Amino acid sequence: MAEVIDEATDLLRQLIRNECVNDGSIESGEEVRSVDLLEQYLSSTGIDMQRFEPREGRQSLVARIEGRNPRAPSLLLMGHLDVVPVNPDGWSRDPFGAELVDGFVWGRGAVDMLNLTATQAIAFKRLAQSGFTPEGSLTFLGVADEEAQGVWGAEWLLEHEREAVYADYVLTEIGGFRMDAGDGRARLPVLAEEKGTYWSKIVVHGTPGHGSAPLRTDNALVTAAEVVRRIAEFRPETSIHATWRRFIEDMEYPPEFAEPLLDPERCVDFLADLPTALARQIYSCTHTTFAPTVAHGGTKTNVIPDRVELEVDIRTLPGVTGAAARELLEAAIGEDLLGKVEITARDDPATASPIDTPLWDVLARVTSKLVPDAALVPFLMTGATDNRFFRRAGSVGYGFGLFSKRLSFEEYGAMFHGNDERVDQESLELSEQMYEAVARELLT
Repeated sequence: MAEVIDEATDLLRQLIRNECVNDGSIESGEEVRSVDLLEQYLSSTGIDMQRFEPREGRQSLVARIEGRNPRAPSLLLMGHLDVVPVNPDGWSRDPFGAELVDGFVWGRGAVDMLNLTATQAIAFKRLAQSGFTPEGSLTFLGVADEEAQGVWGAEWLLEHEREAVYADYVLTEIGGFRMDAGDGRARLPVLAEEKGTYWSKIVVHGTPGHGSAPLRTDNALVTAAEVVRRIAEFRPETSIHATWRRFIEDMEYPPEFAEPLLDPERCVDFLADLPTALARQIYSCTHTTFAPTVAHGGTKTNVIPDRVELEVDIRTLPGVTGAAARELLEAAIGEDLLGKVEITARDDPATASPIDTPLWDVLARVTSKLVPDAALVPFLMTGATDNRFFRRAGSVGYGFGLFSKRLSFEEYGAMFHGNDERVDQESLELSEQMYEAVARELLT
């Protein structure tokens, strides 16, 4: 379908060039630029659209095809409009140039997740233009602020405009990338569960002094360096939880591969010989993880610092409470240093959706036609998505797109929030076809 490929490529490139970078500050994002684009793109459908702006420039767009039966199941296609910051020095190409090279669109957001936002919008438009009259309502949501915990996007919308966005079923990022079990059949992960976040700020205290006399000083920066080292090296126990066990069993790996991945005593050591992206994914799926990510401290070269602020990205496994995460963090820091630090955190627990649902069944049927001999497998999302807000509101939420063989799992995993982000045009076509077919089958 050359028309779909061209349309998806063009829309994705425009979204990338809008440069809706969310650095976590209230004034960043400027998603209004992509809301303007999508509203213009969908205007030919004649569908009524709504804009929501909880903060200036932080806009989300909602478009809806009303169902004939208000009691019938409804579906939301949700794609975020913001992207994370980027350091151009690490890129081979301009991260906001949206260049098309050898069938790949390059740019920040190409896989996270402007590719799926674009293909969802195209599927919605094609359905609307075809005269689609579903039993249950179909909604497209281009949402702001996903990359900074959804405060001005999905969370705000469900709190203040629930009727405009709520649906029984939700499809958003990411899923649908191909995983090889060694038997020649593709396994397509559906992200039915995702880890929680326990983002923490640690203030390290010391005593100020003159930089020319460092002997026996209480240097907060030196203490902070030790805190960072301990957190980075901390290894909590391996957890073989139900979703991980189901994933390994459904992948049908050979015993020599599957058995160590289900053994908490052998799992970590087994990762040493695996490709980096796969090893990272397995470790994150079986552990609550700790990543020191931000440090601020010091005032002047010749002043011993008395205060350093650290930020730690903690991702909690299903069933790990905020209190348990706090205990793990304190264990990582150590009793000898706890008296020198203050810890504050925001607890956002893990969420999950069942897989024995009509949406799962429809995804299985649709993908078997688009990717013959493929099989769906449930998977744990190691990051966070806006699905968590909808799950807590009562929706069944999955992360799922559809990707071609041109994008290897190793490449795919390395590009999230990384360098040289890009997606191939065949993947754009597959995702659009999947979203359109799922909507038709689920809602009629």
